[in-house]
Amino acid sequence: MSEDEFELPEPPVADGGEIGGALGQSDIDALFGDMSAPPPARSGLRALVDCDTRHERLPMLEVICDRVLRSFATSMRSLTSDAIDVRLDDVASGRFGDLMNHTPLPAMFGVFRVAEWNDFGVIVVEPGLIYPVVDALLGGGKGGERQQRIEGRAFTSIETALVGRMMGQALGDLAAAFAVVAPVTMTVERIETSPRFAAIADPNTATAVCTFGVEMDGRGGRFTVLLPHTTMEPVRDKLQQRFIGARPGADNGWDAQLERELRRTPVELTAVLSDQSLPLQSVRQWAVGDVIRLAVGPDDPVTLSCGGRNLAAGLTGRHNGQAAVRLLSNGEGSRA
Repeated sequence: MSEDEFELPEPPVADGGEIGGALGQSDIDALFGDMSAPPPARSGLRALVDCDTRHERLPMLEVICDRVLRSFATSMRSLTSDAIDVRLDDVASGRFGDLMNHTPLPAMFGVFRVAEWNDFGVIVVEPGLIYPVVDALLGGGKGGERQQRIEGRAFTSIETALVGRMMGQALGDLAAAFAVVAPVTMTVERIETSPRFAAIADPNTATAVCTFGVEMDGRGGRFTVLLPHTTMEPVRDKLQQRFIGARPGADNGWDAQLERELRRTPVELTAVLSDQSLPLQSVRQWAVGDVIRLAVGPDDPVTLSCGGRNLAAGLTGRHNGQAAVRLLSNGEGSRA
């Protein structure tokens, strides 16, 4: 056969019209569905769970974090004798489980207790900050000369103790900053290396997250303070203030109007001449015209009550031709 008569076979053509048996767009859509189409609308409980939860803002918490910046930077400079720069990266809210599970590992999770609130929080030190802190506290590794690799091994007790010292300093400054809202004491109870062992709340618990960045001679990383909203419930109203000393929800005009209306409200007073206990059998035998003897004399005081509560005691008489009671004492027994 000559070269002019030699022909190559035609490549197979798939149903989608692509050469070599490749799947066409219609075939891909048939297998996986149309990815460009909007997802189906969720309803009911699933829509509530999967929604983008937006938590209430806590303006005073941002003020507290800003106070931590100045105090913590000064504390770390005196602790390490290095030039340290501290910044506030973010103050936000999220679900506790999502925040813990998205922390880059290996990291240290310090579980701390707030004694006054009888609850807990978590301070997370990311891996980029752990070894710079250890080197700074030990007096070596300055100027970014080397980058430690901490993958593949556990933290030593010395490293844990040094980072725990930084955690205690950060929590001490945070507690001091909280003094503008309420006096608190924050102490580290334990340090974990797994987020599972540092779980202090339900994964769906709304949590305030305060992220700080620390730079030391060109090295550094971030640490984060997680405070569940349930932990801050005792001071939630104060954290919602926009400035220090604000009165949440106060309305002097409404208070005055309420007081005026209460003074105009009519109340029904009951004058109790005597209280007696009688057998049910005798009460059932009552008939029209019967006389019930009361164990009370003409000079014995009667009790004035309202809504079942005794208000005063007095003597019965007449005033301007009408029955009246002259007060002798109030409900507490003092003379009126």
